Amino acid sequence: MYICLCNALTDRDVRATCESGRSVSMVYRSLGCEPQCGKCVPFVRQMLREQEGANAEIGGDD
Repeated sequence: MYICLCNALTDRDVRATCESGRSVSMVYRSLGCEPQCGKCVPFVRQMLREQEGANAEIGGDD
């Protein structure tokens, strides 16, 4: 699914760069672009939060 129409970024593109501790701007920089209209920023932010939660679950309760 396209997340950013301005830069033609898909959810797969974004997920591939989502790592714990990254910011939205770091994700765009790693993809070689920057947000244009900004409508995608909340989606990218949500994907970062989801990745952070998934990492917490994996490394969490021992």
